[in-house]
Amino acid sequence: MNLAKTYSALLLFTISLSGQEIQKSQNLWNNFTYDIGNIFGGIGHAYSRPFHWKGNDWKNFGYLTAGTAFLFTVDDEINDWVGGFNNDVPDVLIDYGNEYGSPENNYMFTGGIYLAGLFTKDQKLRRTGVLLIASATAGGFLQQVSKRIIGRARPKSGDASSVYDPFHLDRVRNYDSFPSGHAILAFSNAYAIAKQFKSKWVKAGIYTVGMIPGFARIMDGFHWVSDVAFSTLLSIFIVESIDRYLDSKYDEKYNGSKKKLSWDLNFAPGTMGITFRF
Repeated sequence: MNLAKTYSALLLFTISLSGQEIQKSQNLWNNFTYDIGNIFGGIGHAYSRPFHWKGNDWKNFGYLTAGTAFLFTVDDEINDWVGGFNNDVPDVLIDYGNEYGSPENNYMFTGGIYLAGLFTKDQKLRRTGVLLIASATAGGFLQQVSKRIIGRARPKSGDASSVYDPFHLDRVRNYDSFPSGHAILAFSNAYAIAKQFKSKWVKAGIYTVGMIPGFARIMDGFHWVSDVAFSTLLSIFIVESIDRYLDSKYDEKYNGSKKKLSWDLNFAPGTMGITFRF
């Protein structure tokens, strides 16, 4: 009789544990599918934003266009100037910039952050991973399509910045300079991660690290300055757009603050600059 009771207790305990494991697996799967849906939803939201832009949005887009157009006029001069000291830049910076900004390394990094949040049930970390993956995918696909359509010569091709060989479905590697994929991926990550911190100094440090891949690509002759500048600002547009979309999908906010980075393009006699407020 006692033996039967023991077996019954063990059976009930085993069933209880199995039920808990099934419940955990179901919750994990539900969170995963929910997040995947938000990744694609965020990408679609980012692409659809120009159809909903209003006054300030068009003003910022005008600033971005004007600033890029100005840099186009001085790209060759800046590239000649860079050629005078690019061999003095430490190899560790160049190697880091080229490796970190590559798509495969980017997705290893962003995927790792997301999976850490998923398995630890940390919603803030999950949301950060979703933001990182969605932003990288939106920006990455956009730049891959754009550079094939635009066909701008790279500095390393030996041609001037004004030379184009557009409309190639296949990738013509010396004529796919604009925009910079490395700069978009790296600064999207930096901008999204910096949202986790309140300190302006920490944010500035993260932004600086995020700009290294774009800098490295300029030093190596893969991109003009205008390619990198445009791509960096474009990544801000994309991250902000997707982050606002995720506000309606997750309860966890970043530092309980709604404050966003803003920027202005400033012109003065003989100078042009960008002012960031964060």
